[in-house]
Amino acid sequence: MENIFAVLTHHFIVSGVEINVLIPPAVAFVISFFTSIAGISGAFLLMPFQVSMLNYASPSASGTNLVYNIIAIPGGVYRFIKEGRMLWPLSAVVIAGTVPGSLGGFYTRAFLLDDPGVFRIFSGLFLLYIGARMAYDIYRKQTGICSGSDVKEPDSMNGDACRITLESADLSKVSFCFNGNSYSFSVPGLFLISFLVGLAGGAYGIGGGAIIAPFCMAAYGLPVYTIAGAALFSGFVTAFFGVIFYSFIPVAGDVSTAPDIALGALFGLGGFLGIYFGARMQRFIPEKPVRIGICCMLLATGAGYLVRYFF
Repeated sequence: MENIFAVLTHHFIVSGVEINVLIPPAVAFVISFFTSIAGISGAFLLMPFQVSMLNYASPSASGTNLVYNIIAIPGGVYRFIKEGRMLWPLSAVVIAGTVPGSLGGFYTRAFLLDDPGVFRIFSGLFLLYIGARMAYDIYRKQTGICSGSDVKEPDSMNGDACRITLESADLSKVSFCFNGNSYSFSVPGLFLISFLVGLAGGAYGIGGGAIIAPFCMAAYGLPVYTIAGAALFSGFVTAFFGVIFYSFIPVAGDVSTAPDIALGALFGLGGFLGIYFGARMQRFIPEKPVRIGICCMLLATGAGYLVRYFF
């Protein structure tokens, strides 16, 4: 048994990580299966794994996380397109904002967050914010004080009821129909928040779905069923450009930003399968438990970062 473990153990040159090659895809599969149900690739939870379990906290780790997104996300995107649950106008607006924002995020990570300790503080606060935002949204829906509380939220989706029908789209507002209800969002407002999301997500190493999905649910009252596919696809495109930024933009000094492609690919392999099956199961799972579960993971992970740093 020890010999088998030794054979499967590999030293990744770029990151300096030494680990059994079966562990990265297994961890990514479990994480991505559950997070993809809420339109999140799982990259935000892979970063704590890299930092805490693999001791890989340099700016290069953020680029590696983005490699994971590129490989993992297409499986879920395919399922959402096939089932008619891809809101393309939402994806377009988010991509237009997050891609330029992620360039600023790259420079922030390379010059301001290159120290592992500082990055742990940033990550903790970053995840706590996302979790708190989602928790507030859950509270508002539970108490009926949110603007979209009068809109019926389905427990699960089957057949044609889960397909999105676009009603209108221009540079000011997009409206669509889903499950017999009409929804809409502001294009300028979402573009602005997407740019800020790209800035923070580019520094952390995610495509932005972890922030965009909760924001769209909280601010516009959109069901997670209509957001998930668009959030994943925009995360894929943003990650693609992010990897280019981390791989080819030169940085002065001895700061390493180039991603570990091999390690990211192993994460991505597990994530591809996890997101595919998560997307396939999403329409059969009630939305409320999904929100609560993701919220708890966000808060626990963010608090864990800060507790380990200060105590």
